[in-house]
Amino acid sequence: MKPLLPSLLCSLLLAAVTSARAAATAEFWLDLVEGEEASEQHVIDDLATAGVVYVGEAHTIARHHALQLHLLQQLAARGLPLVLCLEQLEARTQPVLDRYNRGEIDYDTLVRESDWAKKWKNYLDYRALCEFAHANQIPLRALNAPAEVIRAVSRGGGLAKLPSEQRATLPTEIDTDDPAYERMMNHQLAVHMAMDPVKLRPVFEAQVSRDETMAANIVAGRRDGAADKPRTAFVIIGSGHVRYGQGTASRVRRRDPGIIERIVLMTESGQLELSASDKAATREISITHADLREVARPPGDYLNVLPLEAAAPAAKAP
Repeated sequence: MKPLLPSLLCSLLLAAVTSARAAATAEFWLDLVEGEEASEQHVIDDLATAGVVYVGEAHTIARHHALQLHLLQQLAARGLPLVLCLEQLEARTQPVLDRYNRGEIDYDTLVRESDWAKKWKNYLDYRALCEFAHANQIPLRALNAPAEVIRAVSRGGGLAKLPSEQRATLPTEIDTDDPAYERMMNHQLAVHMAMDPVKLRPVFEAQVSRDETMAANIVAGRRDGAADKPRTAFVIIGSGHVRYGQGTASRVRRRDPGIIERIVLMTESGQLELSASDKAATREISITHADLREVARPPGDYLNVLPLEAAAPAAKAP
């Protein structure tokens, strides 16, 4: 059997995500600021006014990727100058992405030369996004910090103990004085069975290091190659990095005061499946409304909701 041609494979992926969108006919939008249901037209109109649109995801839910592609298509159809920013690629791979942006290599070569398959197991879920962006002259921007540096911060005692050569791979300014975000992260980190409270601070500093790196690259990506005005950054990112305007979002605001941001979130709707090893390493946690009172802002601007009774079960993780 002959291998699928890249163009045919891309068509199949586009068909798959289109099918996923069509199957979710019960989806609806909530405006989390107004506290009311919103039409998709209203959502798209508002997103088009922003300088940065964060689409927070659970990385392995197919419906989330389908909605991301749909939103990118809708904004591109309006002729907005866009840059597709990806948490799922490390910033040091940008030279490879630049070759992809110039049309010198295809997606498979991009994956191979960036070692994407080794670093992000569901990299294929982002193929349709990348191929659409490429076909519509939307540049890709890699956001993330080197994984081994983040591990060194987390497991080696924090930023202060990071070797100078590794510290040089991170932004000069890293603000870890963020009590509200740290408390939120500590609540979330309690899901891990082995998480010793003594280790929470280095793990938080690792999270902030990642946020600061992604924020610096979002700001740079908006201006790179922009002729008249900065591009609108369409950011594909884990929801925990932007929920409540914290994390990466707050670091972008510090670097670019006055930027208009919109945060799009999506319900998991029972579609998130954990592997056996993930389940063994985690425990049930409860974050109460009282825990969130101090945040004093909604978790995002818009929430795409798929009612549980309408959700198809996710494929079981290996």
